[in-house]
Amino acid sequence: MAIRVLLVDDQPLLRTGFRMILEAEQDLAVVGEAGDGLQALDQVRALQPDVVLMDIRMPRMDGVEATRQITGPGRDGPAKVLVLTTFDLDEYVVEALKAGASGFLLKDAPAHELVQAIRVVAAGEAMLAPSITRRLLDKYAGHLPSGDEPVPDTLHTLTEREVEVLKLVARGLSNAEIAADLFVSETTVKTHVGHVLTKLGLRDRVQAAVYAYESGLVRPGAQ
Repeated sequence: MAIRVLLVDDQPLLRTGFRMILEAEQDLAVVGEAGDGLQALDQVRALQPDVVLMDIRMPRMDGVEATRQITGPGRDGPAKVLVLTTFDLDEYVVEALKAGASGFLLKDAPAHELVQAIRVVAAGEAMLAPSITRRLLDKYAGHLPSGDEPVPDTLHTLTEREVEVLKLVARGLSNAEIAADLFVSETTVKTHVGHVLTKLGLRDRVQAAVYAYESGLVRPGAQ
């Protein structure tokens, strides 16, 4: 079945461009559009999309608050949010990820990256292209702790190997890359990631990455 996509952006020309790209794919279907966050909430309730392609800055209600309401408690459907951003709005991306977004994508990304990102998010994965993840994490480094702050007590619930996995997740590595780095199987990595999310009370890999940076476990730019 086709992945149902809702386009949310206050610029009609951008929505038209996204629609043309997505409707050229047999497994994607654009079911609606919205010009602001309030319209997006109405459209999500009415259309039940699988993925919401969400702009950040919009009139009436911005993408951060819309994301929070779409993905938060009492939500009306299983819609996942993929945030669109530009480098000068990185502080808003951080807030959108905290609000429940499943990932983010640069507005000037190639068409094939946009299509692939929607497929990844629809499939239940939270982390998008590692290269984009690393670039954005480094870019909003100024908004994160320096690493001198006390380590949260919850971090001590993790085993040594789980801490290693969390650090690699924060660097944007995929399960396959983590498995190769630690010389274990992908199944083992998935198990470790699951334990990390459960112990820290996190929803997905995106929240795990943000947690690792905010807790000071990983410093922006560190390898």
